[in-house]
Amino acid sequence: MVGRITQMRQKITGAMLLGSAAVTSTTWPIAAKIFPEKLEIDDNISYWATQTPDYVAGEPLRKSITADLAIIGGGFTGVSTAYHFSRRYPEKRVVLLEAKALANGASGRNGGMMLNWINGVETDDPEMLRRVYEATSGGIDLIEEIIRRHNLHVDYRRDGTVTVYTSAERAEKKHAEIEWLNSIGIPGEFYDRQTLTAKLNMQGVYGAWFDPGTGQLNGAQLIRSLRPILVEQGVEIYEHTPVLKIREGSTITLVTPEAEVQAEAIVLATNGYTGKLGYFREAIFPLHSHVFATEPLTPEQREALGWREMAGYSDDLDRISYSTMTRDGHVIFGGGSNQSYSYLFKNRTAYPGTPDSAFAKMQETLREYFPNSANLKIAYRWTGTLAITLRRNCSMGVRGEHRNVFYALGYSGHGVTLANLAGQVLTDIYSGDDQQWRNQPFYQAKFSPIPPEPFRWMGYQAFTRLTGRSPRI
Repeated sequence: MVGRITQMRQKITGAMLLGSAAVTSTTWPIAAKIFPEKLEIDDNISYWATQTPDYVAGEPLRKSITADLAIIGGGFTGVSTAYHFSRRYPEKRVVLLEAKALANGASGRNGGMMLNWINGVETDDPEMLRRVYEATSGGIDLIEEIIRRHNLHVDYRRDGTVTVYTSAERAEKKHAEIEWLNSIGIPGEFYDRQTLTAKLNMQGVYGAWFDPGTGQLNGAQLIRSLRPILVEQGVEIYEHTPVLKIREGSTITLVTPEAEVQAEAIVLATNGYTGKLGYFREAIFPLHSHVFATEPLTPEQREALGWREMAGYSDDLDRISYSTMTRDGHVIFGGGSNQSYSYLFKNRTAYPGTPDSAFAKMQETLREYFPNSANLKIAYRWTGTLAITLRRNCSMGVRGEHRNVFYALGYSGHGVTLANLAGQVLTDIYSGDDQQWRNQPFYQAKFSPIPPEPFRWMGYQAFTRLTGRSPRI
């Protein structure tokens, strides 16, 4: 009964949130003038970026050029699109424009979890579940295939991850669900408390869903090690080249600080920064996610911590906490409380300073699961900008009067797998050979509207403080 009441309250809250968002979204034309925004991009100081010490960002675009395809953004989405497109169309001129350096955004600042499934998709349809699982597991396979094909120096592991359940009721419910998933051909295993403890000695959990084939990836290494491969495939890469303005038409003009690009088609591969280009402003909001990494643990520290197997875990709480361990023993941790995420007024895309109180709260959350983590030293702290949608769904597709503006965005924290898959999806859409993707929930998916300022900031603050949850429907 309690569970049903909770579900009913969530549905009512979601309906109210959606209704109010739809009404206030009509004020966008006025709000955009009253609260002008600007693009802010800070440096990537994550642990992942420090593992590419020899990387030097390339030169900016200094003279106007033409292109068959111009890609805006040098993260997973942009680099994967450049990779697949240039292999499919070696005769076409492909240009990639990055505002700062490759992997400077969320692709190089995340928690490293390489996961199956698509956030925001909730269904009991066996066919849909199989399609989603096959797409995302295939996406992880594709990442590994590219690493192996080009012998890239990329740290990754695929020994599985778990979702842990913090109540006996939710654990038992998931146990039954896993058995049903197995019956329709989707792999996975339920770990009871005793089995989980032998592998990952977490406190306060009652069971876990083990998903084989998932793992951890250093995204900065993947993206930056692909740069010479892209250049060899004919892609022109210009870093320190922010796109300031887009003029659509049968030929699209991209305005940068020193030159322009005339392109037959473009790709918006900017995720949390996309609103600054005038696209999807009502669909996404940039959320700042704080993450830390410990110093590498010795074998004795790993045993004392109780982390013996698998790449990582996430929990079942709304303000999800997640953690991975690198092969050399760094514990990466993010989430766990309202303090571990931040939304800044006027959709700011860079977080000023270091939120000490947020990181202290995050360490407290880690200690609740692993009491022996209290003595671990923090070596790195950083913040990344995500693109969050109201329903947590992402979308990949094409838009514009001339059907030449391609996009993939709104991953809502699940971008490691999906954004790497996006390059193949967008190349197929461009080719008209996209039949395999048309029954996926991300294909040309619609977004629920999010209101502009000041309603956006006020709504986020009120909702998170009153409910302890992130605004969603």
